[in-house]
Amino acid sequence: MSAPKIVVVGGGVIGISCAYYLAKDGAEVVVLERERVGAGASEGNAGTVSPGHPPLNKPGRVAAALRRMLDPTSPLYIHPSWNPGLWRWLMGFARHCTLEHVESCMRIMAPLGKDTFALFDELVREERIECEYRADGYYDVCATTTGLEESRQEADILTRHGYSPELVDGDELRRREPAMGPGPIGGVYYPEAATLDPGLFLTRLARAARRRGVDIRERAGARSVVVQGGRVTGVRLEAGGVEGCDAVVLATGPYSLSMARRVGVRLPVQAGKGYHRDIAIGPNGAPPLRIACVLSESAVFCTPLYTFVRFAGTMEFSGVNRVMRPPRLRQLTQAARQTFPGLGSARASSEWCGLRPMSVDGLPIVGPLGDVGGLTVATGHGMLGLTLAPVTGEMIARHVLGSGDPRIGALSPARFT
Repeated sequence: MSAPKIVVVGGGVIGISCAYYLAKDGAEVVVLERERVGAGASEGNAGTVSPGHPPLNKPGRVAAALRRMLDPTSPLYIHPSWNPGLWRWLMGFARHCTLEHVESCMRIMAPLGKDTFALFDELVREERIECEYRADGYYDVCATTTGLEESRQEADILTRHGYSPELVDGDELRRREPAMGPGPIGGVYYPEAATLDPGLFLTRLARAARRRGVDIRERAGARSVVVQGGRVTGVRLEAGGVEGCDAVVLATGPYSLSMARRVGVRLPVQAGKGYHRDIAIGPNGAPPLRIACVLSESAVFCTPLYTFVRFAGTMEFSGVNRVMRPPRLRQLTQAARQTFPGLGSARASSEWCGLRPMSVDGLPIVGPLGDVGGLTVATGHGMLGLTLAPVTGEMIARHVLGSGDPRIGALSPARFT
């Protein structure tokens, strides 16, 4: 029998991971990417693989954001505008900001985190993906007693779910990372984590997928899914024509919503914009950090990569756009300078923003979409797109090719109906 033909719409880290595992399991795979591989949030993110962490939905999160709504340097920024869809989403998001919901999510996300961490090691080793992969953890660094208490509470949650975070005082932090100044009073070390260059990882994962026969087509936008007799038969292309197939996987981040709506499904996802600034290591530049860290109060990740440090983070809700707001960029290095006083004033070698698909309940949305046979979605990963990419690809491959994967049950879009 001929191999089933699967079209994956989206060439980010989720889409390429799905394509890789589908091809590995014997499918004929075509990836349709409307721009280029990694053009969205996949190549410019912080480059941290941080399994097991609780969702963004934490008690008091929305109230804190609303109090600082007019502050463009707030870690969680909501642009003041009339956007009914965003405000409805925020109301739903707020309803999920409870301790009970956090625990419910952790029962799902903690095992997925362990699975994906193992898959990263396997993938990088088997495919010889050179991307500066370092499985040596990262630090959550705190400058205030409030921040430290919140970090300890999160560490307690992860401990209960089988992870091994280590509490570290300020002096020990400075011993392990001499570039830190006197500001940090303590933090948490997460050994079950890794860092990598996300752009290199995606490029080389795409190369590995091609070696397995995946046809990756850039500048090939998809307009809609073709459905006949209640089942997918192809994808209608923006340039005209139809790419016939047996099944379709929608993995276009926040752009998956429009295609889902065309088959009668509304996904509760909003675009959450993140930023980065890359500063070269050297005089008047970035200090040579030994290990990655996240600055707890400002939610800024500081990731050492080759010859530069990537300062990345923030969460901005302002709709589907790629407008770079200078205060958001400045906030990255201003926050970092408080922890690393040796950070100079050298110009950034790269400034970037990208859109992350944020689900209303903080969980990824993975599984069959609506009543259309052969149509599957993989979106809503929020800030954990890179982290969960391998396990998402594995789950999608097993589901689409018929062997099934019980892990998908809790992530299914059917939970919103």
